[in-house]
Amino acid sequence: MRVGSGRTGCREPAGGLTEAAPALRRAWTAVAAFAAVRALGLLALALWSRIAGKDAHALLSARWDSLWYVRVADFGYDFTLTAPDGRVLSDLAFFPLLPWLEKGVAAVSPLGPADAGLLVSAVAGLAAAWGIYLTGHHLHGHRVGLLLVTLWAAVPVGIVQSMAYSEALFVALSAWALYAVLRHRWVEAGLLASLAGLTRPVGLAVAAALWAAAAVEARRTRHIGARMVAGAVLAPLGAAGYVLWVGLRRGSPLGYLDVQATWGNGFDGGLAYGEFIVEHLGGWPVVLAGLGLIAGTALALGAYVVCVRQRQPVALLVYTGIVLVLALCSSGYFGSKPRLLLPAFPLLLPVAVALARVRTARSVGVLAVLALGSAVYGASWLNGSGPP
Repeated sequence: MRVGSGRTGCREPAGGLTEAAPALRRAWTAVAAFAAVRALGLLALALWSRIAGKDAHALLSARWDSLWYVRVADFGYDFTLTAPDGRVLSDLAFFPLLPWLEKGVAAVSPLGPADAGLLVSAVAGLAAAWGIYLTGHHLHGHRVGLLLVTLWAAVPVGIVQSMAYSEALFVALSAWALYAVLRHRWVEAGLLASLAGLTRPVGLAVAAALWAAAAVEARRTRHIGARMVAGAVLAPLGAAGYVLWVGLRRGSPLGYLDVQATWGNGFDGGLAYGEFIVEHLGGWPVVLAGLGLIAGTALALGAYVVCVRQRQPVALLVYTGIVLVLALCSSGYFGSKPRLLLPAFPLLLPVAVALARVRTARSVGVLAVLALGSAVYGASWLNGSGPP
């Protein structure tokens, strides 16, 4: 295998610019579909919150994790909160890109950091829809790309895409990074992966996806280009840099893991999650929640098996696999599991492909039911007692 500075490792795939131009022109339909589903979700939330006597705006911008991001935007890091059980919770658990953007938007606009977070999520959600569409279009064409975006917008926890949380921003960066990997644009992919790593710890999944795709391409072509190497080096810098910075602040190379441990987050191979499910199988009506957890987990794992059987590109399989493992095998707050799976949009590709084979009227009907169900579920979820 030779190492050089040629462009073989970052060449345009078959179709190149000829393929990209119509995809960019037609992406607006997917972005519009995403916006329509999210508008329905926000309408349902507004109506539900009004009936419940709650403030929908506050539910989206000023509760749970949103408050931590805003505090970082306002005052920087170093805030701690003592929980009722004595644990000392640190804001170092929250990665910095979203609060940086909140602070930047607030500095150049009349918005406060909380509303700036809503604006960032709104714009990032549209960008995520665009990137997801391009990925689906690249693999299976316009119809699948459009269906893939609409399905992602209509997942039960889709309301998180409209909150001042980091999910929309992370998925936008991840989707565009994965699309860049599929098109062998290694430096662009590496930069986006690094930014994803500054957004959430699972950003390392994007870096791993780039590494896996680069390894496969290098083996196929027996060539390692300079741009491929640069992308591979850039990809983990965001996540690694923040983790190392936290380690220096805490005086321990494992400082970030210690911070997460105080929040109850750790990796136990799914043991705690399994125990949580078993606890919810012991009586009525809690058994319904336990059965729902089993069904949801089985669906996610089954979808991944289908992705493997359909031979999705290695970058998507590695990315989705890591997101799945970290979501299902962590010991943190179990109510957040569905939210942690939100970035795993390639799991929806088999569904999009299947829907693309049926008549338009039927697929539209299915999507309408899913969008309505997502809107109702999201409104109920945010008006509940626990954080998403």
